[in-house]
Amino acid sequence: MTMGKIIFYEDKNFQGRSYETSNDCAEVTSYLSRCNSCRVESGCFMVYERPNFMGHQMMVRRGEYPDNQRLMGMTMSDCIRSCRNIPSYRGQFRMRMYERENFGGQMHELMDDCDSIQDRYRMSDCQSCNVMEGHWLMYEQPHFRGRQMYVRPGEYRNLREMGNSSMNRFMSVRRITDSCESRTRLMEVYLFTELFPISLRFLYSPGLAYICLPLKWGCSYMSQWPSITLQDWQSDMRRLCCKMVKITFYEENNFQGRCYECSTDCADLHSYFSRCNSARVESGAWVLYEKPNYKGYQYILSPGEYTDNQQWMGFNDSVKSCRAIKNVYGNVWKLRLYERPDFGGRMVEWAEDCPSVYEAFKFREVYSCMVTHGAWAFYELPNYRGRQYFLERGEYPRHTDWSAASAAVGSFRRITEF
Repeated sequence: MTMGKIIFYEDKNFQGRSYETSNDCAEVTSYLSRCNSCRVESGCFMVYERPNFMGHQMMVRRGEYPDNQRLMGMTMSDCIRSCRNIPSYRGQFRMRMYERENFGGQMHELMDDCDSIQDRYRMSDCQSCNVMEGHWLMYEQPHFRGRQMYVRPGEYRNLREMGNSSMNRFMSVRRITDSCESRTRLMEVYLFTELFPISLRFLYSPGLAYICLPLKWGCSYMSQWPSITLQDWQSDMRRLCCKMVKITFYEENNFQGRCYECSTDCADLHSYFSRCNSARVESGAWVLYEKPNYKGYQYILSPGEYTDNQQWMGFNDSVKSCRAIKNVYGNVWKLRLYERPDFGGRMVEWAEDCPSVYEAFKFREVYSCMVTHGAWAFYELPNYRGRQYFLERGEYPRHTDWSAASAAVGSFRRITEF
């Protein structure tokens, strides 16, 4: 097991007395009277507001945290009172989530990240879990926001056993996959702007990112921009991506009448327009819904101009909510279709568009599905006609999990245009 190293300091900006550890520490204040900054030299740690791994928690990777607001992501006392080393792990991940305490109520098994438990599993509350493999972060809010809780293999009958009695639920889950990697990597990031795509390359070692300017700009050297923590870089990228998507709704055909411009998910659009007969998608891909709260008929729109609702196969002129399609950029698409609920019966794995499910697989109904890569659109009828259903990466044990009234799937295709 590769161990990390963290150094705590009594004062801000790494001043005052210090304490260094590579292990779990149930009471940091046995060594320091207070803690206002820390430096993670290697590995990955959870730091806690209270002794014995209780209270507010925050995962910290390799980097420098000059004050507690940066360290914990919130204003709090001047004491980090305990810490836990998160060991490196490269095996499989598996956990079971339960709706109620003591493993009661609805249960779902999870093997990958889940940015919204409510959206994927229709569970409005999660109160206990059984972690069978891997190390995980639980988040209080969807899309990996809000307070965090760290769980390693074991049974957690309630939220108190996870170390935070002040939280009443968790709504998204993420695997800890890169806690102690030592090698530097080269990655490419594609930013889709309204003018042209920019390819940025950056090198990172654990926790630190170094931005490189694109070769197309004649700059093959590493930029002079300061290094930043991956956590800050990812946060900035999420904010940038949210700004990049844009759709404009119009009440009348041909972009006439009252209009409303939108750059984020919206659960209720009725106060902005009474009907929708045309739309212009300037950037991003979107799912439009006939009813508020992402219910009713669904329509998937890629960038382009739609002069009337027939162009998105609209059943009527009602659009009451919308959602931007996120986190699906890449060049790999793959899903598994099952003849029976709960991933039973014959299974087919597919990675291309399919204009006729019956001709390709000799069955007309899909009762469960697992999307492992990319985003997809299901259609009720062959040749991409009839009702549409949006599926992102995740598990769908029943057809109702992708909001379908029946298991009929006539065709499906990849969502490739963003």
